[in-house]
Amino acid sequence: MRHSVPKSPQFYVTAPQECPYLDGRVERKLFTALNGPDSKVLNNALSKQGFRRSQNILYRPSCPDCTACLSARIPVQKFSFSKSERRVLKRNIELKREVKTPWASFEQFSLFKKYVESRHDNGGMSGMSEAEFTSMIEETSVNTVFCKYSLQNNESGTILGASLTDIIEDGLSMVYSFYEPEYKELSLGKYMILDHINLAKEMNLPYLYLGYWVEGSEKMQYKSQYEPLEVFVDGKWQLLKRKNLVKNNADLIKKSSEDPSYNTIYLPTNNT
Repeated sequence: MRHSVPKSPQFYVTAPQECPYLDGRVERKLFTALNGPDSKVLNNALSKQGFRRSQNILYRPSCPDCTACLSARIPVQKFSFSKSERRVLKRNIELKREVKTPWASFEQFSLFKKYVESRHDNGGMSGMSEAEFTSMIEETSVNTVFCKYSLQNNESGTILGASLTDIIEDGLSMVYSFYEPEYKELSLGKYMILDHINLAKEMNLPYLYLGYWVEGSEKMQYKSQYEPLEVFVDGKWQLLKRKNLVKNNADLIKKSSEDPSYNTIYLPTNNT
């Protein structure tokens, strides 16, 4: 008889570095490698615990003096489009979504560079080479798709946006998205999120994972506009209430240091 054997991935913490979201803060990340035959199982389990995928790494914030970064997800069956969100969908009615195998192309890279230079010129991805972009798109050991959004012109389509998206056990996870910055009137970033809500509903998946909402970060504030929105706090998913967006960092930091269960990671087991 074979008993359940716990998975044993190795976890590490990055060295302190300047926080890209909040001035004067320092960030650290807890991470583990994502490879081998059990990658999908591990990705499913840790995504439910606030982790995020970047190529073949799973990570979540591990900052000793800050808890501003909270993993966020939309419960899609409870979500209903507002009037303004329906207008965004209507404005993009001519866009075609194609769910493709994640293979990089020069057309995608050109759009990515244009987006980064316009929106995140000082960010960590501003100097990314074409080879690095290809790795970001293609290096995955889990179930990943490339959602391409194009404007149909006769028989050809002009790409206006794209999202690298993981299909996990309980939802879709938007790993990274980028779009044509010149088409501001189309609200393409918002449109892709709204369309992913529809895609999750079509696939009968309960959640759309958006990555981290960062309290106090202007560039991440847009995520709190979606209602309802759940965030991972105190080791569990909780509804984020608009009237109480401000979290008590001091209490959360104290709890994390005094309560060992606060940072507990539950690993999957092999039942074969």
